[in-house]
Amino acid sequence: MKRFITRLFAAAVIMSASMSASAQFPSVTLTDIDGNTVNTATLSNDGKPFVISFFATWCKPCLRELKAISELYPDWQDETGMKLIAVSIDESQNADKVKPLVAAEGWEYEVLLDPNSEFMRGMGAQMVPHLFIIDGNGNVVESHSGYTDGSEVGIIEKIRSLINDKK
Repeated sequence: MKRFITRLFAAAVIMSASMSASAQFPSVTLTDIDGNTVNTATLSNDGKPFVISFFATWCKPCLRELKAISELYPDWQDETGMKLIAVSIDESQNADKVKPLVAAEGWEYEVLLDPNSEFMRGMGAQMVPHLFIIDGNGNVVESHSGYTDGSEVGIIEKIRSLINDKK
């Protein structure tokens, strides 16, 4: 019996790991900073890689990361066609701070509002900043929390490798 339970547990772990590697995005209805409704299950980039970055206006490392990426973002888009979707987890009473911040920083990202952190929890993230790299098929290929100055270079390297692997 013990052997059967061990095998059953091992099979469950393997199934869980393979399911999470190609899991679809949770279906959560959010709004963008202009008030348009977006269902997160439909997030994509026309077969090209993209990044989902969870942040908050009060999170200093989040703002440093998004600012560092924004300086390189136009070049990254020209080279790879990638895009970044920034998802604010600011609560409803602070959501009105997001659009002015985005405008002041000149961020060209698609920005969504997740005031209840429902999408963030659905993605398995527990703190901000948290960044996911998604391949052209919608699979999460990398996920990390926190930000260290200069780590944005790893994002474009991963995206380049995804594009080169596809060729």
